[in-house]
Amino acid sequence: MKTEDLKAKTVDELKKLLIDSRKEQMNLRFQRTGGQLEKTSEMRKTRRNIARIKTFINVKQSGKDTAPAKPKAVKAAAPKKEATAKKAKAKA
Repeated sequence: MKTEDLKAKTVDELKKLLIDSRKEQMNLRFQRTGGQLEKTSEMRKTRRNIARIKTFINVKQSGKDTAPAKPKAVKAAAPKKEATAKKAKAKA
């Protein structure tokens, strides 16, 4: 499910879609335990769609018009070699 599709839906439509997705997830679980599920990736896709739908429901109920932004990855700063060299000299 694409985010553009979810943006256009109302909260009631999203809740109905959430119920349908949960039913689909339950059916996939039954198929997996019975050994009938061939595409195991469908479980992952369904789980992520449910999370995406829940996110849009929360955003729309809170009154915000846009979806939450993805958090940016923060890179850890590499230690400076000069500072560690000075500390080593000071200890010696």
